[in-house]
Amino acid sequence: MKQLASLACRTLLPRLGALLSAMTLLLGAPAHAETTLDVMYCYPSFARFHEPLAQEFMKLHPDITVKFRAPLASYDEGHQAMLRNAVTNQLPDVYYSGYHLLGELIHKLEARDQAVRIESLLKGEGDAFAAANFAPRLLALGQVDSRQYGLPFNASSPIMYVNADLVQKAGGDPQNMPTTWDGLIKLAGRIHALDKDINGLSYNIDAWPDDWLFQSIIDQQGGRMVKPGTKKAGFDGPVGLAALRTLRRLVTEGGMQMVDWDQSRQQFSAGKTGIFFSTPAQLRQVTDAVGSSFHFTTARFPLDDKTNGGVPTGGNAVILLAKDPAKQKAAWEFMKFVTSARGQKVVVEMTGYLPTNKLALGNDFLGPFYAVNPNFKTATTQIDIALPWSGYPGGQSVRIWRAQRDVIGTVMRGEKTPEGALPELIKVTEDLME
Repeated sequence: MKQLASLACRTLLPRLGALLSAMTLLLGAPAHAETTLDVMYCYPSFARFHEPLAQEFMKLHPDITVKFRAPLASYDEGHQAMLRNAVTNQLPDVYYSGYHLLGELIHKLEARDQAVRIESLLKGEGDAFAAANFAPRLLALGQVDSRQYGLPFNASSPIMYVNADLVQKAGGDPQNMPTTWDGLIKLAGRIHALDKDINGLSYNIDAWPDDWLFQSIIDQQGGRMVKPGTKKAGFDGPVGLAALRTLRRLVTEGGMQMVDWDQSRQQFSAGKTGIFFSTPAQLRQVTDAVGSSFHFTTARFPLDDKTNGGVPTGGNAVILLAKDPAKQKAAWEFMKFVTSARGQKVVVEMTGYLPTNKLALGNDFLGPFYAVNPNFKTATTQIDIALPWSGYPGGQSVRIWRAQRDVIGTVMRGEKTPEGALPELIKVTEDLME
């Protein structure tokens, strides 16, 4: 009997094991994913594209789960949180860093052996991968000291949102907006003269969460934030003085009301502002809010120096911080997906950002969308004047902007003259660089 039982076990158990394996295949994979990615981004409103991107990615990769930390209020707030997380060894596996703070962040992480370079991962995709997907200028946005740490995810340059009805009433042409700041301020003044309750324009540099709009007003003159190879402000002199004078004129001559940037967006959407400067990331929100209440167009950023002027490239790079090999592999697949033509199509149509993947501009992705949504195409016409969004040496970029913003606000409110405030602006900048 014992021999018969032993024979039965040897015969039935393998069959039972095979049956259980087959049932597992039929019922699907285990309920839990093999790898979970810890991901952090900035701006809570950006959940509108981060969440659907993650859901789409997880459909393609059922063995990977993407979990987001609570989004930070701004790039500057995210940067400060990352510096704290580095000290406590609580870094996420993937982070979206504002371009202007990427160098500062990487230098801090390198000092703690927490930075991860991705050249080998790019090379592993084949020699043609990078060139086929990214323009060199955009790929460089993810570099620090000529080393690749991230991939460009969002890209933008400041544009004008135009209430075409108000511009026409003021004698302007919405299809041929002024290309200099003097001409624009004069048009804004005529718009404000139509109705004192209407803002001629809004350029909310005094309330902006980072220095992007300040860099824009400097870069468009051909100036730069820092003198190369030094810790000296690059706007010390005529460029800085002209910038402050222009910012004061926005209020005194352009009919600008000094409110926060979210209120300005709401006022424009309600037809109470002629010209509104902002990121193209708000295009979908504004388009939906305006609806058919007035004719709404977009236009390029004015340049006082048409030869040397440009605009800083806003947005963020997605960087890899995971050290575990399995998580690194999963994180790399996620980074490739969100920066792919497919991923960028989702982002652009939900926001208005400039696509960072050049394949996304083709007819298989965004070509048809741009054909019927010309307002969204404006940002793509500024690629030729795009400049890096630079930070400051010394690791104090966030504090520098907050100090600069306070000084700029005193000028715009008329509490200090441009001439009197410029030395103070230079001093707070250079003191913090040191």
